[in-house]
Amino acid sequence: MNNAQTIIDALCEQALHPALAVAKSCRDAGKDAVGCFPIYTPEELVYAAGFLPVGMWGGSTEIKLADRYLQGFCCSIMRSNIEYGMRGTYNRLRAVLLPTLCDTLKCICENWKVAVSQLPVIPVVYPQNRSLPAGEQYLKDEFSRVRLELEKLAGHPITDEVLEKAFALYEDWRSAMREFCEAASTHPKTINAKVRHLVIKAGWFLDKAVHLEKIRALTAALKELPEEPCAVRVVATGLMAEPVGVLNLMVENDMAIVADDLAQESRQFRTPARLEGDALSRMAWRVMDQKGCPFLYEVEKTRGQMLIDQVRQYKADAVVTMLMKFCDPDEFDYPIYKAELEEAQIPHLYLEVEQQMDSFGQAGTRIQSFAEMIG
Repeated sequence: MNNAQTIIDALCEQALHPALAVAKSCRDAGKDAVGCFPIYTPEELVYAAGFLPVGMWGGSTEIKLADRYLQGFCCSIMRSNIEYGMRGTYNRLRAVLLPTLCDTLKCICENWKVAVSQLPVIPVVYPQNRSLPAGEQYLKDEFSRVRLELEKLAGHPITDEVLEKAFALYEDWRSAMREFCEAASTHPKTINAKVRHLVIKAGWFLDKAVHLEKIRALTAALKELPEEPCAVRVVATGLMAEPVGVLNLMVENDMAIVADDLAQESRQFRTPARLEGDALSRMAWRVMDQKGCPFLYEVEKTRGQMLIDQVRQYKADAVVTMLMKFCDPDEFDYPIYKAELEEAQIPHLYLEVEQQMDSFGQAGTRIQSFAEMIG
């Protein structure tokens, strides 16, 4: 077994068993964990406070308790998170950070205090208009408030020096993730659609320093391998590339994700920070500079052109939208970039997904037919 496959197997195992991965990460690092709701949680502050940031991206679970607080037409990620919280699955965490970027998240911010009262919630409110100097200052002030809340939780101050080191680590990780995605795009057999997702997802449950080391080693190993062909090369967009059953169907039909615009994946690391300023300023500027995300207000609506550019850059055959059912920001954005893709004559597949999916027959038929049409 080559070195690349050894690293892949370990990361996939950790992504598929997050509870075990988080428990081991906490033991190895000697840290408590703090949960981070999607999508742009300031993890650097959590890390600098001495906690392990853990991604809270829901999961495939039966909803029994969450219906008391969230209607059936709410995003399945949020319903899963409330369900896990009420069951006690998240009791290992010391607190959760919750960005209020959509209507459902705003509701959860208050409902969580009652439904999961044993677990403190720290809200993070982002400015609506990020282009104004006032928006920038507001965001820096908001991060400063979150910093104080985490200091209270940790029982010690977060020094500027420690915060700068945490930010530098995360910038190194983001750079390494961009490099990995480039290497993965030329190795679509070794890093197929499922593997790509799980390798990236594992980073939500590991210490970023550990994940960074593994990603660097994997990227180096991939560069030693010859480039690989694939029948259908696609750019994926949406909230997240789950459930894994959908990715299995893509693998079966030799459809590879060679680039993505997924909130759980590349949107987390595709925007490099500015070089000037202190850590809090650079954290704020990263959010200000983020483009093409429906969760962040943007007059120009650059997502469609970004997808077109990705298709051309990575010589992709099509775009696949994995639209999380009842995700309002994505649903409102879809008609805009769909029209732009059609005008650019780029084939496009729309898949409606949710984490509680237990039947993949319809999705399988659509993926197979699309792959045959493109391939």
